Amino acid sequence: MSRILKLLLPALLALLPLSLARAQTDALTAGEVTQIVGQAAAEASAQGAPAVIAVTDRVGNVLAVFQMTGAPATIAIGSQRIPAAGLNGLENVPAGIIPTELGAIAKAVTGAYLSSSGNAFTTRTASQIVQEFFNVGERGQPGGPLYGVQFSSLPCSDLVISDPTLTIGPKRTPLGLSADPGGFPLYKNGFVVGGIGVIADGQYGLDLRIQDFDRNVDEVIAIAGQAGFAPPIDITAQRIAVDGKTLRYSDVSTRHILTNPALAPAPAGGAFIVVPGYHPGGAPIAGTNYGDPAGASGYRPDTAGLFPGLAPTPFVLVTPGNANRFTPKAGAAGVTAAGAASAQSLTAPEVQQILASALGVAYSGRAQIRKPLGSFIQVTVSVADATGDILGVARTPDGPVFGTDVSLQKARSAAFISNPLAAADLNAVGAQLVGGLIPVPALSTYVTQMQGFFPGALTNGVAYGARSIGNVHRPFFPDGAAFGIPGPLSNPYATWSPFNVGLQLDLVIANIVGSALGGSPPAAAPFCTPLAPQPFGGTRLANGLQIFAGGVPIFKNGDLVGAIGVSGDGIDQDDMIAFLGAHRAGQILGTGVGNAPVGQRANTLKAFGRSLRYVSCPFAPFLGSKEQDPCSGK
Repeated sequence: MSRILKLLLPALLALLPLSLARAQTDALTAGEVTQIVGQAAAEASAQGAPAVIAVTDRVGNVLAVFQMTGAPATIAIGSQRIPAAGLNGLENVPAGIIPTELGAIAKAVTGAYLSSSGNAFTTRTASQIVQEFFNVGERGQPGGPLYGVQFSSLPCSDLVISDPTLTIGPKRTPLGLSADPGGFPLYKNGFVVGGIGVIADGQYGLDLRIQDFDRNVDEVIAIAGQAGFAPPIDITAQRIAVDGKTLRYSDVSTRHILTNPALAPAPAGGAFIVVPGYHPGGAPIAGTNYGDPAGASGYRPDTAGLFPGLAPTPFVLVTPGNANRFTPKAGAAGVTAAGAASAQSLTAPEVQQILASALGVAYSGRAQIRKPLGSFIQVTVSVADATGDILGVARTPDGPVFGTDVSLQKARSAAFISNPLAAADLNAVGAQLVGGLIPVPALSTYVTQMQGFFPGALTNGVAYGARSIGNVHRPFFPDGAAFGIPGPLSNPYATWSPFNVGLQLDLVIANIVGSALGGSPPAAAPFCTPLAPQPFGGTRLANGLQIFAGGVPIFKNGDLVGAIGVSGDGIDQDDMIAFLGAHRAGQILGTGVGNAPVGQRANTLKAFGRSLRYVSCPFAPFLGSKEQDPCSGK
C-alpha cells in the first residue's frame, strides 16, 4: 500500500457508512442494563413520577423491566382526537386493563427497531410519520410516510416470535410499534444496541401538535436513562429530512433532567418484574451481539454464497442452530386472473434471483433516511407466494430491524389484495365483539366499499402494489384531501385514529387485545388474521396487512405467483427496489417471472377522477449514475 493511500485510508473510511467500515462487536452487558435502569429510576424519583422502565436489545429481546413503587399499573390508550374514550378500535379498551409494562416494552422495541448505524429514531419520530397528514396538522398533505407501521411486529406474527425455543430474534412487541413519546434507541460506539421505553404518566398515545415542544415526563426519564448510550448527534432524527421536512427526535434534552446520570445509584424504589412471554424477571440480562457469525441475535452474514458478487455480504435470519431460517424455496401454485389454480409457481432459483436482484438495487441506490449522505440503501427483502408462505428473506447488514416483519407484510399484502380470491376470504369473516369490548364489523363491509369505488375489485385479478393499497386505506380519498371521502379500506375520519385505521386493524385486533388481556402471547400464532388457513399452516396475511409503499405482486407468464416486499431506508426507495428487483430478476431468468402486466396494474383504476398509483420511484436514485427515471417504461 502506498504511503499516500495509508494516510488517506482513515479519512476514506470515515466517509463510508459505519456498518461498512467495521463490524459490530458491541452489545449491552447486564451491568450496563442495570446502569441504564438506575439512571432512569433516579430521574423518575427526582421528577416525582414513578415509572415502569423497559430495556431491550437491538432485536427486541427484553433485558429488564423495572416497576417503581407507585408507578401506574395499567395504561389508557388514547389518540386525543376522539373526545370520548371507549368508542373506536384500541381506544375501546378501557383504562385499568392493559398492563403498563406492555406499553413500556413496545416503546423500547420501537426505539431499537426504527434505528440503525445511519439513523436514530424515537417513538416521537414514529408519532410524526404515522398520522393522517405529514406533518400532522398540515391539512392537505398526504399521510405520514410510514402510515400503518404501528401495526407491525405484532404479538401474533409468524415471523417475529418471542419464544426463544422456537426461534431467536427478532422479537414481537406486545402492542405493535409505538408512537407514544418516551421510547429511545441505545448506542455503543456508534452502533444501535437496544432501546429504552418509559411510562410514568399512565397514558399511551401520540403527539397531535408537532408545532410545539412538550415536556413529556416519559421522555425526560428516558433521556436520563439513555445518558452514556446516546446516538451520534449527526444521525438523530432532527438531522434527517423526508420530503423536505425535518424529522423530530425528542422534545427534551439532557438539560431538562434534574439528576446527574453519572452519579445515579443502582435501581431503587421498585423491583425487576416478570412479564410473561417477554421477560422472566429477576436481574437484568445481557443483550445479544447483532450480526455475530454464531447467530446469537438471529441475524448474521450469509455463509452459503446465495448472493455472489454483492458486497458487503448480505445478512440472513437464522434458527437457534444457526441455520438459515428462510433459505430460498419453491412456492405453491399461483392463481389465474379468474381465480383458478395456475400451472405456474416460483421455483427456488427464481426466488433466490429475485432476492439477489433486489439487494443489488439497494446496494446501488442512495438512501433517503440515513447518514452520512451518499450511503447505499439498507433494507430487508422478503418474497412470499400467493398463499402467503415465506419463500425467502434477506437483508443488507444495517437495515433497521422493523423492516424485517414489515417487508413480509408488504409482500403478503400485495399478493393478497391482488388475488381474485381476496373478496371471498374477506366475506367469510363475520362481525366480532373482541374481548367483549370492541365491536368489529364484518370484513365484507370493506369488500362492498372497494367494489363501490372499483367494480369487480378483489375478484378481477387487478394487481395492487403496496402503494396502491395505501391509496385506498387512508381516511381521505385522495390521500391528503382534508375534506375528501374516506378510502374504501379506511374508517371515516369521524371515527378514525392511528388506533382505529380500518381493515388493517380489524384483521388483527382480536390477537392484539387477546394477547394484552391474557398477559402472554401464544408461543406460535400463524393465524394473525381470521382468514382461511392455507396449506403452509398460516393465512395469506399471517403477520397482518401493511398499508404503506414498498411491495409489488410477482407474476409468471401472466399468472399471480407471489410478491416481493421491501422495507428500510425510505418508501420511494422501497418501491424502486421491489419493482426493479422483480423486473431485473425476470430479465436474468427468462422464465416469465416479473412484474404484473402493464394493463393489469392498479394505476389503470380511477375513482372520483383520481387514479391510483402502482409504484413511485425516486429520480436520480443511484450512486455514481445519472440515470433519472429507472422505473419508466417497465
